[in-house]
Amino acid sequence: MERPKNIVFALLLMFLFFHATASFKTEIYQAFISNDMNRWKKVIDKMNYIQPRTDELRLELLNYQYGYIGFCIGNKQPVEAKKYLALAEENLAFFEKSGKNPSLMNAYKSAIYGYKVGLNKIQAPFLGPKSVEFAKTAVELDDKNPYGYIQIGNAEFYMPEIFGGSKKKSLEYYLKAEKLMLHTPGNIQNDWNYLSLLVMIVQCYKELKQYQMAEIYCEKALKTEPEYLWVKIDLLPKIKNLIKNQ
Repeated sequence: MERPKNIVFALLLMFLFFHATASFKTEIYQAFISNDMNRWKKVIDKMNYIQPRTDELRLELLNYQYGYIGFCIGNKQPVEAKKYLALAEENLAFFEKSGKNPSLMNAYKSAIYGYKVGLNKIQAPFLGPKSVEFAKTAVELDDKNPYGYIQIGNAEFYMPEIFGGSKKKSLEYYLKAEKLMLHTPGNIQNDWNYLSLLVMIVQCYKELKQYQMAEIYCEKALKTEPEYLWVKIDLLPKIKNLIKNQ
């Protein structure tokens, strides 16, 4: 009689795990589309206290930490960014030690070096090339990994032209990442990473003064998620105004 009890208990644990991870993904997605980063922070703080932590949960947490750090840097919150950057590096170190997901881990390592540049521009000549190197390694290890292309695109987008940055090249990498994501449409459903990528494509077209294409990608983002608040009430109206004033 003991074995059936153990099986039932294991199945219950599996159910609770999948329910929890689905709930976390939904919470993060809703926080993203409503621009509620306090809600986002609460989710990752909750996840950070879960012990023991499965590899799947740790990988999910790393992705959400990655998103939150970017928000903090973009909104001039360096102390908060550094706090969560340290936590993300702990999770990254775990996966590097285990040897799991090497391509994806190189993409995250590229992002972390990029974030360190964002926190201290003086470090750009030293850390910037490392960020690009890890992103390229991610693609070399798996040329079907969209996150590697996203990180190369980010490096090209945020690097000043005087140092070799290129919005045109950035766009090429982002479009490649989009194409790869669309190969597995089930994976982009309710995925903040995909919506974020579409917005970066909009920003590239905007910087290149291709406003009609920027508008098309805003509409694409809203077709994917009609309640994407920032695009709906801020970004798209600005793009339409740029088109009007051309």
